Order: sequence, then C-alpha cells, then structure tokens
Amino acid sequence: MSSILACREIKKTFVTGRNQLNVLKEINLEVSRGELLMLIGPSGSGKSTLLSILGGLSRPNSGKVLLNNEDIYGLSDERLADLRNKKFGFVFQFHHLLPEFNAVENVAIPALMAGVSQKAAAEKAKKLLITIGLGGRLLHRPSQLSGGEQQRVAIARALINDPEIVFADEPTGNLDKANAEIIHKIILDFNRSFKQTFVIVTHNEALTAYGNRVIMIDDGAIKTVKYGKEGI
Repeated sequence: MSSILACREIKKTFVTGRNQLNVLKEINLEVSRGELLMLIGPSGSGKSTLLSILGGLSRPNSGKVLLNNEDIYGLSDERLADLRNKKFGFVFQFHHLLPEFNAVENVAIPALMAGVSQKAAAEKAKKLLITIGLGGRLLHRPSQLSGGEQQRVAIARALINDPEIVFADEPTGNLDKANAEIIHKIILDFNRSFKQTFVIVTHNEALTAYGNRVIMIDDGAIKTVKYGKEGI
C-alpha cells in the first residue's frame, strides 16, 4: 500500500505552572492508503493527542504531519480548516450531533460546509444512512435515536465528504457489546469494500483484532507494532 499520511519527529508538550509534561516524544509514523490502523495504550499514554495532531486538530510543538507529502501545519488556519472538512472525517466517543437537526441534516452538515448544494448533500446523506441500516430513521432527531443509532449517524457524517482518512477516538467506548459490534461491522465494511482509511484509538480488543496494524503507545512513544491477519 502507498503512504497517504506520515508524521515526522512529532513532539507535544503541555506546560502547567512550573511543570512540563512531554506527551509525545519524537513520534515517527506512516499510514498507508486503505489501512485500518489501531492505536492502543494505557490512559494518558498520548494516543488521543497523537490522533488529534494527525487529524489537524492540535498543532505539535515540533515536527511535521504530511498528507500526500504536504505539511498540513504549514497551512494557514483557514486552509487547514478547509482540509479537515474535505480530506478528513472524525468520529468521537460521544456523537456530538446537533439536537435540533434530524439524521439527514446532521450527516449533511460537512458537505454543506464544503460547498455542496443542499439537495445533493441531503441525497448523499440519505444514501449513507440507508447503507448503514438507518433508512427508517432519516427524519429522526438525536433524542429519538438510541445511542448506537446516534453513533452510526456520526459515522455517516464523517464519511459524507469521501475523506482521505477517518480518525476515530474510542468510537465504541460508550456503547454496549451489541451496538459496538454493529459499529465494528460498519467500519470493516467501509474499509474492505471502499478501501476507506481509518486510524482508530481504542481499548476494545474485538475492534483491535480487525486492524491491519496495531500500534502500542506508552509514555509518549511507540513501543510495539503488531500486524493483523491481512498485514498491510
């Protein structure tokens, strides 16, 4: 597989008062196109911070993040925001859906922000929701959906702009086993059928088992790398 994203010598430090915490220590990593990459490690290890940096949400203190060989942190804030909208998708532990909008409207928001017409955005949102099994919930608002259904809407929202990469931080961390398995299947289907690239922070061993690569991060550094059944 060809490389789509790379980070070089990434360092991230937080300073509180007189204390300095080195959260990430010279991280070097490449993500291949079509890869299902898992980041694991204990709480406070730096994996969520790394995910935020890779996704253009948090600038490192030093180092580069290269998307198709372009340093994303060399861009202006406006261009970086545009890149995040059009090239990246995001899924978090909590769905962050807008309560006043229905499922179609929530999914369509990133497409509208990217300049897609309201009609086209709504049509694509409907297709995605039908694909992930929510065809009967198109006009339901978040309060009318179960937790698992809300997270599926969040995944559809992350996918609507055909992103180069979807970044997910504990996407099943707030779900029961049955709903977590549904989310696992959706991720696996999009990865295998559409070659969608995913970088996922997770503690869920069932989800980790699907990864092409599983990277252990501890104390701000990459400690071990394991390869899945299909390799990369």
